[in-house]
Formats: sequence, structure tokens, C-alpha cells
Amino acid sequence: MAPLASTAAIPISTRTPMTPSCRMTPFDQHLAQWSLIPDGAPIHTHSSDLLPVRYRDTPAMLKIPREPEERYGAAMMRWWDGDGAARVLAWDEDALLIERASGPRSLAHMARNGRDDDATRILCATAARLHAPRAAPPPSHLLGLRPWFAELEPYANSHGGPLALAWSTACELLAEPREIVPLHGDLHHENVLDAGARGWVAIDPKRLIGERGFDFACLFTDPDEETALAPGRLLRRVDLVAEAARLERRRLLQWIVAFTGLSAAWYLMDEESPDKEFAAIELAHAELLRG
Repeated sequence: MAPLASTAAIPISTRTPMTPSCRMTPFDQHLAQWSLIPDGAPIHTHSSDLLPVRYRDTPAMLKIPREPEERYGAAMMRWWDGDGAARVLAWDEDALLIERASGPRSLAHMARNGRDDDATRILCATAARLHAPRAAPPPSHLLGLRPWFAELEPYANSHGGPLALAWSTACELLAEPREIVPLHGDLHHENVLDAGARGWVAIDPKRLIGERGFDFACLFTDPDEETALAPGRLLRRVDLVAEAARLERRRLLQWIVAFTGLSAAWYLMDEESPDKEFAAIELAHAELLRG
């Protein structure tokens, strides 16, 4: 691997051979290929294998995606080039090496401990950096929001109620989109991390493009039900986000209804309870009715 430039990562296509007798982990090939030193216990999620490592004496995270969507997200990380997102240190078609944002602060902890306003403003500031225009064109494979919402329709038809409301609201929003930008797609408290002197950086994007307001909707049910649905909390966040992100308040409430319905459909797919999502939809819809 050639030395890294100061602002861009270098793609790597070479492979380090492994003998058949070795018992390989998902990380072995890239540990050798990129001269990485393990620096913590592995983390396994439903979509990726991750390992804290050191790269040229720098804390980093090695990510081995197991789903195509995760690979598309890596292209977004490269496009952002460290501006609002974690820096990409190296990549190939099978893995991503990013800076490890290991600062002590946590947006989820802030939200749970009397600093929810601060956490909400940080999420808005991070979104502003990610949504800012860039000289380079965005990745070509980005998915529009209409197909992203397609999974909601059958649940709206079969369950009615809040899901039908969410689907009709989504259709209204998607019929006349505004301010189209590449989106993070999953911008919540656990996906914006403290990178020390570099500030707050986003990780784990999707591959979406669409109306800017969509990117704020998922923060309204995080980091957990007790925090997000505390009395007055959702509407306080609506006021903060509308002001900080310069969004029309009514349209933001509509995005909350639409996206939270999609999230509820995903919970139903996984045979989990969507009660938190239904409660958020009810609160946002009631505020819409109040005008």
C-alpha cells in the first residue's frame, strides 16, 4: 500500500495468500494485507464483522461487510472524505478501514442525562456537513426514497391504522420532493461518534438520495423509548431540528410519520413490537392535526 495522502485514502487490490492449514477469521486477510495490529475484541452484527485495530500506530476499525448494502455505504464514506464522517484509511471490494472515533463523549449518554438539546443540535450540525455540496459527483448507485419506502406499502394494506397513515403521508411527500441531496439514511445517536479533536463524525450510512428532511426523521425515536418519548420530548426535538436545520416544521412532522411507519414495518418483519414507533406516529400526527 502506498503512503496515504493527507485527505484521501488509497484503494488496495493486492491480496496476501493464506495457507489452507490456517484457521482463518473474517479479518485475517486484511490484517496481513494492510499490516494491521488487532487492538480489541471483535464485534459481530447482523450485517458486518468489525475489529478494532491499529494502523501505522493510529487507532482504526476494520469492517468486513456481509451484506451488499454495507458495501454501498462504504462508497458514501469515501465520497464524504472525512468531512462530517469518519475518515476512510483504506478499502477494497471486501473491506473498509476507517478511523476509530474513540472519544469519551456519547450522544446517547447526553440524551439520557439532561443534555438532549445538545445531542439534537450535534446531529443537526453533522447532517449539515454531510449534506453540503461537494466538487466530486456522488456515487452513481444511490437509491431513491420511493423504492426505500416500498416495504411499507404491504404492511399498510394489511395492518391499516398508523401504517396506513404513514404510507399515505410518504406518498404525499415523495410526490413532490424538495432539496434533493445524498443522504446518510440512518443518522441517529449511535451513528454519530466523538472523534476527539475532529469533532463528531458519522458512520454506517445507507446508499440513499432524496429530500434533505428525511435524514432527520430517525433521530426522533432514539436512543431508546424512555428517552425519546418522555413527555414533551418529541415536540421539543421537532422545534430544535426545524430551527437548526432550517426545515418547515409541518413537513418535518410528516417525515417523522412516514419514516417511523417504515421503521415499524421493519420491526414487524423481524417479528418485534413496533409500539414505540406507533406512539411516535401518534404524537407527530396529533401535532399535525393541531396545525
